[in-house]
Parts: sequence; structure tokens; C-alpha cells
Amino acid sequence: MMRNLRVAAVGAAALLALTACGSGSPTGEGTSEAPAGSESAAAGGELTPIEVGVIPIVDVAPIYLGVQEGIFEAHGLDVTLTLAQGGAAIVPAVQSGQMEFGFSNVTSLIIGRDAGLPLKIVATGPQTTGEAEDDFAHVMVPEDSDATSLADLEGKRIAVNTLNNINDSVISEGMKQEGGDPESIEYVEMAFPDMVAQLEAGNVDAIGAVEPFVTLSEAGGAKRVYGQYAEPVPDLSIAAYFTTDQMIEQDPELVEAFTAAMKESQQYATDHPEEAKAVLPEYTSLEPDVIEQLTMPRFPQDHDIASLERIAELSLETGLIDEIPPTEDLIVQ
Repeated sequence: MMRNLRVAAVGAAALLALTACGSGSPTGEGTSEAPAGSESAAAGGELTPIEVGVIPIVDVAPIYLGVQEGIFEAHGLDVTLTLAQGGAAIVPAVQSGQMEFGFSNVTSLIIGRDAGLPLKIVATGPQTTGEAEDDFAHVMVPEDSDATSLADLEGKRIAVNTLNNINDSVISEGMKQEGGDPESIEYVEMAFPDMVAQLEAGNVDAIGAVEPFVTLSEAGGAKRVYGQYAEPVPDLSIAAYFTTDQMIEQDPELVEAFTAAMKESQQYATDHPEEAKAVLPEYTSLEPDVIEQLTMPRFPQDHDIASLERIAELSLETGLIDEIPPTEDLIVQ
């Protein structure tokens, strides 16, 4: 089996204190106001208030942009976006009805469904650009490393933000595809903001980084050796917005309105990439020069089903789930 090591990461100056797949509790921060003057699909009627648990990373730029541009208001929704550190806080909040919708990576949702949690994807989130050299996630090595490919990291220590989740799954699959032994990798659990300093200190041989930490580590001399989202699974859909089976059954119109608004927001972010970057300071502490350089994900309207099914297969192969949940249990189609 893969050797997993949990370490206490040394604090580093982080531009993002909260990360995609970690644990934590909602902060209560967010936005609930759509722009004044936007037309509502309710034809002047009252908007339906909803709360959505999100994470302050580039992946959720479309939903912030959608609120800012009045897209959700046009669908009759008054949205409160509540920041949380990760799915460990968002999933129980959605399951308990505290929030109507939440954001999580797909592996966590597959694991949750296998464990009996009534969670289902209703709208897609970020997707890889599909470009190995220009994606928002990369395995990075120090400037003086001899590694030039993922296979060169066989038997090495690689930092991932959460053990037994999407990042170690796709890195292991990539190692397998390149002819290396994924069981030889020693995964070290480490928060994304701590990875750059730990790589520079030589405490790990490589980091499975996402933006903005790809850009930050590269600024310090680190090198890209593998695109863990772009290479092992074609058109990988990394994360999604979800709700409960109960919500889908009890208020299908609300779910349909949210799904439609998210699709429009994803398309708006695609059509206006500079605006998608411009909204990042609204909910992150990223500096303008970093925002300018970083690579954004793709923001499709629809989830890639083949990608979802492949991630489920990898979750089974690595022992994260006992059996693959039926696709219709994972996503509203």
C-alpha cells in the first residue's frame, strides 16, 4: 500500500489561508446582495434566499461573478456565499439543511455517496484546461531537482493537501501510466499554503500544487514535472456544486433555478476570463501580480460524465470506496 505520512506543516506566508479539500468550519463571510437594478425572473416578486458553501479559491470565481452580474437574481435567487475551509465543513452543513448547496471536489462526493450520504451533483465546477504545460495544477519539484518527469519521483515524498482523495489518486494513476510504481510514493498531507516553503526547505521532494501555489512556487525557482489534472484523466472535472436527495425531491424548481444560474455563470466566466480573474480579490487575498500570472481552470456548463466515472473507478482501485455508486446516484442528468 502507499505510505502516507501526516505532518505538522511549518507556517508560511500564504496568500490563501483556506483551501479546496481541507477541513474547517464556515466563516460566516460572504455576499448576499445581487446588483441593484437587475431584472428578476420572479417578475418583480420576492427572491428566494439560498446559502451556498464555497471555498476561497480560483475554482469558484464563476459563482461570485454570477452573483455580481445579477445572473442568480435573474433566476429568482438571493444568494449568500459562505466561506469554509473545505468539504469537511460544507458537506454536513448541506446535509443538515443549514445550507441549500455546497462546493466540493468530486472524489469527496463519491466517497460520501459510497458511505451512504444522500449527496448529488447538480452543477459542474472547474475542469482541467487539458494542457499539460498550462493547467492550474502541477506537480512541482525544486529548482535543483534531477526529476524531469513524474516517473522520476518513484519512491519520493510528495505533498498533497488531503490524503486518500483526488490529488493522490490522480498522481498515483499518472505514475502508473508512466511505468512507475505508485505504491512507492510517500504521500505527505500538507495544506496548500504551506507547500511552497516546505518544498524550498527540502522537507518533501515534490508538491501536488494548484493555483496560485503553482505560480508562487515557480516564482521561487520550482519546476513543473507533471500536470496531475490535465494528463491522467481526459477532460477531468475536478469539483462540483451539490445538494441532497431530499432537496431535489422537495424543491425541484429551486434546484433547477440554481443549476441554470450556475450554467450561465460558468459560461459568463468562460466568455469573460479577465472578469473572472478580476473577481478574485472579492473573496481571496491574492495580490494583483499573482492574479495576472496564474492559470485559471476551464468553466464548462456540463459535467464530464466519463471523467466522473473514471474518478469513481480510481477511487475503487485505490480502496477509497467499497463499490462504485451508480452514475444516476452521483449526478442529476
